[in-house]
Amino acid sequence: MAVILSSSLDVRATFCSNSHNRNSVLGVLKFGKGGEETVMGRFSQFFISPLVKAEAMEREVLAVDSEFNQVLQNDSCRLQQLQCHTSAPGHPFNQFFWGNKKSLVDAMEKGINLREQILKFYNDYYHGELMKLVVIGGETLDVLESWVLELFSNVKKGPAVKQDATLEVPIWRSGKYYQLEAVKDVHILDLLWTLPCLRRDYLKKSEDYLAHLIGHEGRGSLHFFLKAKGWATSISAGVGDEGMQRSSLAYIFGMSIHLTDSGLEKIFEIVSFVYQYLKLLRQVSPQEWIFKELQDIANMEFRFAEEQPQDDYAAELAENLLVYPPEHVIYGDYAYEVWDAQMIKFILGFFTPENMRIDIVSKSVKKSKDFQCEPWFGSQYSVEDISPSLMELWKDPPGINESLHLPARNDFIPCDFSIRANIVSIDSADMSYPRCIIDEPYLKLWYKLDEKFKLPRANTYFRITLNGGYNDLKSSLLTELFIHLLKDELNEITYQASVAKLETSVSLFSDKLELKVYGFNDKLPVLLSKVLAITKSFTPTDDRFKVIREDIERTLRNTNMKPLNHSSYLRLQVLCQSFWDVDEKLCLLNDLSLHDLRAYIPQLLSQLYIEGLCHGNLLEEEAINISKIFRSYFLVQPLPSELRHKEYVMCLPLSADLIRDVEVKNKLEKNSVVELYFQIEPEVGTKLTKLKALVDLFDEIIQEPLFNQLRTKEQLGYVVDCSPRVTYRILGFCFRVQSSEYNPVYLQGRIDNFINGLEELLDGLDDESFENYKNGLTAKLLEKDPSLSYESSRYWGQIIDKRYMFDLSEKEAEELKSIPKCDVLNWYKTFLRQPSPHCRRLAVRVWGCNTNLLEADTPLTSVQAIKDLAAFKMSSNFYPAFC
Repeated sequence: MAVILSSSLDVRATFCSNSHNRNSVLGVLKFGKGGEETVMGRFSQFFISPLVKAEAMEREVLAVDSEFNQVLQNDSCRLQQLQCHTSAPGHPFNQFFWGNKKSLVDAMEKGINLREQILKFYNDYYHGELMKLVVIGGETLDVLESWVLELFSNVKKGPAVKQDATLEVPIWRSGKYYQLEAVKDVHILDLLWTLPCLRRDYLKKSEDYLAHLIGHEGRGSLHFFLKAKGWATSISAGVGDEGMQRSSLAYIFGMSIHLTDSGLEKIFEIVSFVYQYLKLLRQVSPQEWIFKELQDIANMEFRFAEEQPQDDYAAELAENLLVYPPEHVIYGDYAYEVWDAQMIKFILGFFTPENMRIDIVSKSVKKSKDFQCEPWFGSQYSVEDISPSLMELWKDPPGINESLHLPARNDFIPCDFSIRANIVSIDSADMSYPRCIIDEPYLKLWYKLDEKFKLPRANTYFRITLNGGYNDLKSSLLTELFIHLLKDELNEITYQASVAKLETSVSLFSDKLELKVYGFNDKLPVLLSKVLAITKSFTPTDDRFKVIREDIERTLRNTNMKPLNHSSYLRLQVLCQSFWDVDEKLCLLNDLSLHDLRAYIPQLLSQLYIEGLCHGNLLEEEAINISKIFRSYFLVQPLPSELRHKEYVMCLPLSADLIRDVEVKNKLEKNSVVELYFQIEPEVGTKLTKLKALVDLFDEIIQEPLFNQLRTKEQLGYVVDCSPRVTYRILGFCFRVQSSEYNPVYLQGRIDNFINGLEELLDGLDDESFENYKNGLTAKLLEKDPSLSYESSRYWGQIIDKRYMFDLSEKEAEELKSIPKCDVLNWYKTFLRQPSPHCRRLAVRVWGCNTNLLEADTPLTSVQAIKDLAAFKMSSNFYPAFC
């Protein structure tokens, strides 16, 4: 069950908020069966008579500060705050858009009583005219309505909602461009145009029509043109969903262009081409057939929408209640009802140089004495004038490049929506789970016809094992280059299909190319055939090779900039026998040539092994025909099992107590992370189900106490969590804490203290509480998949792990029934509690810039610090490969 309460707190409310949605979601409640009315009653009191305890406020100030410190080194958040900081004085945007300890403590030091201010804020905004409630549950509408009337009728009334305001002053100064020094190695050009509030015109979707064309990636588009010049790698355009972009004051239409090194030198030329394209849109005039395509796609998507998780859907509807009239709360986002060419022309009139803001975000900005400092994030930026001659040129470009034109009609929009399960007889026993319908040396194919959701959608997932694609560092990098260049080559066709809601995903996992084609099934075989035809025939060119190599280099430089990602990377680097390091890749990358890649590709594709899943609105014959598409384009020898890369995971020795200490990659990153990993056992054999049930039940029991102790009470940091970790079928359990206040030694000490106290917690659980935990986990395991995509992902996980236990959740739920409390306690004592010989642990500690790595040295003789990783791995034992 999901209960969501939202409020129309838009940018007119002058307050610091950590929520950046166009409307704030005030409360989210999700719970299982049992005691719904009681829990909802408790929830309703948050908004009827909140306690606002002083001690809770003090903790929340620290939580707000921890959340702020999480994004302190985030380039998009820094840019957003710069846009606020440089907006017109007195404008509602001109404020600190987040909130941290300093802003709140400063307010108290100025004599402001925070509790009084919070209560005033509550009294001003938490009333029925500004709040909307969504309740989703399995009960009848009459029952749900009676609960709402009983429990929420005491929410106080308030003044009527104000009408939409008008924007009387410009948000930003005209004729300026801003340069912001980036944290990551990126070059981003952001263009913003201010539009009037368009909420009342949601049936026309005029701004979405323009976003579709300006952000298009097909032939004739700005993206296609700038990519061909080697200046840009991606473009996105449109009005975002955050408060700044979509408020009652104004809509902000944004265009974000990710640039290459060459593109960074051509910024003003790129803006000139943007205005050439805008001139094209004015000259050609709005096209009703394009609107009709968007209308057909939106109607199709609405008619055959996949179900979302209840809490996500409730949150979406709660926001929509504040924007759309009651009859369109569900449909409003999809409504392309009114074709209005004049409205499109009217909006195009706002796309002028005088109404444009330019932001350049780059690591390579040239600092000067004129650089300023944004006070909250500490970002370095400059403000420059745009020459009047450029402004005049952009205002009316003398010509339009002949390569720019409107997109072609979309051939991927589906026509056939028939449901296959309605036209064949289904043996329910035979179709409960995927069946293997082809098992050959070249290809293994799993198939399941969807008879549950009955939507015209299908998900086809394939892992194509390449010949020698991960044998060594060089082959790994060449394979990576091949995949990135392939995605680049496929982009024109896959983008057009994605507009019609037929998606393509191309990824690389060691020596395995993972290809997913999913969405509306009518044109799916057509798209797959085109993708494979391009894959077979394409030859990388020198200009694209250089651009893609530069893009990979930038990606490698940006890897591990976030401490949480860094800690996971370091853990896997220890555990996995084959793990090609980011820095080693960077050293080799620029030595690789186009000649190397061209010579390598035939060998890479000379032998293949394919394993796939066809799931959804496809007949078995259609699935077999899809498999034949692979054979028609890649009629090669099967890759023998012994030549496929296998993942070997380190077997930590008995009583292992390992530590790996590393400084943060970004020298300005304050956050430290401790990731304490306990290795359990391989997920194999007859014990698999019980082992998984014990781990998941332990996790269910300790999640809340861990959060309550280390985050709520001790206030160590914003991120405090634990969860099972499965590394290529080797089961483990992990505790994580991220903190901007404490060093890793202290954090690990607090985690250890919590773990050591778990015996008392587990031993003290009464029978009723223990059964409640078991019932809660059972309900999660047996929860029905909300959509075909969720079900496909679950099946695919079993296939790629080569477990093939499609009913694992049901078996685990059955196993839970017979697990006594003493089994959980014994599991904990065996695997997580020192000095048990089976307690094998690895602590990865990432040290923030405000800590001292010298404090990492420990006198404990039982602890082994990993100083030389290569030597350590050479002397270690590894489990056999299970997948």
